[in-house]
Amino acid sequence: ACENQGTTVAIQIADVPPAIIPKSMASPSLLAQIISSKMHYGLPLYRQEKMFGQAGIELSRQTMSRWLIACADKLEPLQALMKNTLLEQPVLWADETTVNVLDVEKSNCYMWVYGCGLESSTGAKLVLFDYQDGRGGKHPKAYLDGYNGYLQVDGYAGYEQTEATLVGCWAHARRKFVEAQKAQGKGKTGKADWAINHIQKLYALESKLKTQSAEVKYRERQKVAKPLLQQLWDWLEKSKDAIPKESLLSKAITYSLNQWPKLIRYLDDGKLNIDNNRAERAIKPFVIGRKAWLFANTTSGAKASAALYSLVETAKINGLEPYDYLTTLFKGKRNPNRTFQA
Repeated sequence: ACENQGTTVAIQIADVPPAIIPKSMASPSLLAQIISSKMHYGLPLYRQEKMFGQAGIELSRQTMSRWLIACADKLEPLQALMKNTLLEQPVLWADETTVNVLDVEKSNCYMWVYGCGLESSTGAKLVLFDYQDGRGGKHPKAYLDGYNGYLQVDGYAGYEQTEATLVGCWAHARRKFVEAQKAQGKGKTGKADWAINHIQKLYALESKLKTQSAEVKYRERQKVAKPLLQQLWDWLEKSKDAIPKESLLSKAITYSLNQWPKLIRYLDDGKLNIDNNRAERAIKPFVIGRKAWLFANTTSGAKASAALYSLVETAKINGLEPYDYLTTLFKGKRNPNRTFQA
């Protein structure tokens, strides 16, 4: 207070800004820095602890871990909204990878990724991670409960339990033939080369159609890709009994024949892709980060990672800088009850 001509003037105290973690030093920009450093740039919390220490800031990895879990908990309504939007889309893609969680007895838990849209496409573009303690088909079945649109995946049988219409991945089929080609020996050519060259013709068409509308893609695929696929099918049928069963080429042929209904399904709709590479690109930052931080200590930490990776990767696919997006998100807004709202 101060005196003005003998009158005491009371101090006016501003309202405390809304905070995602009340009564802590975790400002929106600090939280965004920690999350983007780990999820975007692959810096484990123990390395960040050392970096803060070099700047004279005492901030332990345990504190940062608690903050990240608290952030994920507060943002559950946003995660639910993103998932609801995802399940409204006509085409989704999915993939999964292992994650080691110390407080779970199983040797391998799994991080699943589901998404829609491409960087260059219009409409909803989302990347959502979901942590589960196993790889069973019950997990995608539960996550996609009620979804009956297209789902582009690799050849893993677990996705068969969903209600979605599955679309195969020609990149996975091609890799089988590449493995068989390498087994032929350096400088040698064989039947695997024919298959690879034929699949390359399908990709050459997709490269030309990259910027075209779904209607144009559908029309051109019917005219060009469909006959090429028929030729490939005839070759697979002819070759399957003429190749030693234990050879890599035989395994490649068997894989393609077994997956054939899914592999040719991209002909049905111009919105579909020839492969599932988008899902692999989406999960790659998690795989790279896992090499640095190795494991999650707890189940709650793994679930928090899924939520925060979802925010970071969704920001990226929409052309946003994760740090800027997270800072804006964590600033939130004040509701009448003065609690944080994302």
